[in-house]
Amino acid sequence: MGIKNLFQILKEEAPDAIKEGEIKNQFGRKVAIDASMSIYSFLIAVRSDGQQLMNESGETTSHLMGMFYRTLRMVDNGIKPLYVFDGAPPKLKSGELAKRFQRKQEAKEGLEEAKETGTAEDIEKFSRRTVRVTREHNAECQKLLRLMGVPFIIAPTEAEAQCAVLAKGGKVYAAASEDMDTLTFETPILLRHLTYSEQRKEPIQEIHLDKVMEGLGMERNQFVDLCILLGCDYLDPVPKVGPSTALKLIREHKTLEGVVDYIKNDPKSKYTLPEDWPFRRRARTVSQPRRATGRPPRLRLQVGEAGH
Repeated sequence: MGIKNLFQILKEEAPDAIKEGEIKNQFGRKVAIDASMSIYSFLIAVRSDGQQLMNESGETTSHLMGMFYRTLRMVDNGIKPLYVFDGAPPKLKSGELAKRFQRKQEAKEGLEEAKETGTAEDIEKFSRRTVRVTREHNAECQKLLRLMGVPFIIAPTEAEAQCAVLAKGGKVYAAASEDMDTLTFETPILLRHLTYSEQRKEPIQEIHLDKVMEGLGMERNQFVDLCILLGCDYLDPVPKVGPSTALKLIREHKTLEGVVDYIKNDPKSKYTLPEDWPFRRRARTVSQPRRATGRPPRLRLQVGEAGH
């Protein structure tokens, strides 16, 4: 989920790109929010005694409670949210989705074992690992947003890519997601922690893409190449290539093609590429994401409207 260790690199190499502030600093701004990422965080975070919230029928309601109260918090602080839901995942992501499914199955087995012999901490750990966002969760949240009068759209593929398209096109001030790969889709501004609860007391992180490029000394294509080399949802990472090494390799060889050529052909190279590593297809996916057609819904929600 996102680009491995990218934030760490930005803190070290491009600290001026990152601003931290209170939610009230976003007053009056339209923001496109990665709904699927938000729902996932609600299912994990909105709990009572370590368990997801449920109604009297035993149906999970953590996602609805999270969506309702976090949206109210944004509206109360003058933010005009537009939620963007995931559409169909890109074909290139199928391998990662299969791995996630396998990890969920292993977590379910671990949870059952923990219930028999483990501690409360073990049960909590494995319980969080089994969480996944379903179509039903999405549909229920969309119904809630309709009732609240809050606009949403469904992306052709990934929500964070569509959020970035809206921000780049000037339809919204920023894209809001915890996924750092939103930057690779050219959002000028990325907001993180916007849908966190007030109790967590986490400042809103505002990451500016132009300052990222300036701090790294890179053009956009080089930045995308760096992110692919760091490891992402689409490709297996290159063994033994951590964040510092990835940055060094891109700076030395200029492009991902140059890095691949070095690894394959230079006898001094100590790295091995994963078999059939489709890095060119990943670069095309980032460069040309599918986007929703037509105009996004007007963000008409006024401060306090959802609360009355």
